[in-house]
Amino acid sequence: MTSPTESPRQTPLHAVHERLGATMTSFAGWQMPLRYASETAEHLAVRRAAGLFDLSHMGEIAVAGPQAAAALDYALVGNLSALRPGRARYTMICAEDGGVLDDLVVYRLGDDEFLVIANASNTAVVFGAVRERAAGHGARVTDATDDYALVAIQGPAAAGILAPLAGDLDLGAIRYYAGTFGEVAGRRAWVARTGYTGEDGFEVFCRPEDAVPVWEALASGGAGVGLVPAGLAARDTLRLEAGMPLYGNELGPDVTPFEAGLGRVVKFDKPGEFVGRDALAARASSGPAKRLAGLTLQSRRIARHGYPVLADGNACGAVTSGAPSPTLGVPIAMAYLEPGADAGEHVLSVGIRGEQVPAQLTDLPFYRRSQ
Repeated sequence: MTSPTESPRQTPLHAVHERLGATMTSFAGWQMPLRYASETAEHLAVRRAAGLFDLSHMGEIAVAGPQAAAALDYALVGNLSALRPGRARYTMICAEDGGVLDDLVVYRLGDDEFLVIANASNTAVVFGAVRERAAGHGARVTDATDDYALVAIQGPAAAGILAPLAGDLDLGAIRYYAGTFGEVAGRRAWVARTGYTGEDGFEVFCRPEDAVPVWEALASGGAGVGLVPAGLAARDTLRLEAGMPLYGNELGPDVTPFEAGLGRVVKFDKPGEFVGRDALAARASSGPAKRLAGLTLQSRRIARHGYPVLADGNACGAVTSGAPSPTLGVPIAMAYLEPGADAGEHVLSVGIRGEQVPAQLTDLPFYRRSQ
């Protein structure tokens, strides 16, 4: 994070965003595009065609060496030794007490080489923790954030737009949560298929000096099929519809993966110890103290982060994320609820400026793309 006297960092695409007239905002120490015109239009373009995102603020941490997999097995809750080269895994790094320090995507680039993708606000914390935990494992841990720019194209038209620019790459052979080295617009890149919008799409990790030509080639290639640049505001409503957690909202040091309904990422059956194992095992045995749930509001009022949730008029939880859903046409929210509050006999509501607004318990995700 930047200090009050520091200016936010600029991504390699900053001049492009200014030329496109983006509304810029300071986010996690970076100057980032919030929206270019209408965040609703950007959201719907991703659902119907494609959106182009600058994600160069995300942290990249390289872990390499003969014991890199063992180091990550100890540092993170997942079983990274079982990850094959060319595949990716969603995982978390937890404190000794089981609290989530960050949620991560880890790519295995080769037998002895991994790339850990951290949230921008947590890059320094994740880098420091992984480096400390890797000590003695024969692994080199490097903050490689400055070595990468990251451009993402998301939406049902993404593959068709990217394919003509991807040279010999067979995009169809890149499975979900996988990646491969190749070229995009003639520039060397790691091309992955993960995403944070609930749609199909690709992430292009390239050198910072290649970010502008990669962005411009994708923008030009998608202009005729409805692709638009999309900012942080659309990214947030897209991930909320898809039921994907955001660190600082659904995840944090006061939450374990089990409260968030993500206990599956904790691999107790992997060999050896890992940081937080005992605390997480105890939580898995006792059950979570609260549960992440979806809510649909029966009003046009918006449930914002921190608003109270009530069951039969009594406080039973708090909203973590809320926004209008452009796809569904109603306000939606995620919230942590006390045990039993989601039982069918309770009448739920959200306290919004002194008014109890009726809410309907809704299965997550709110939106699931058709295959």
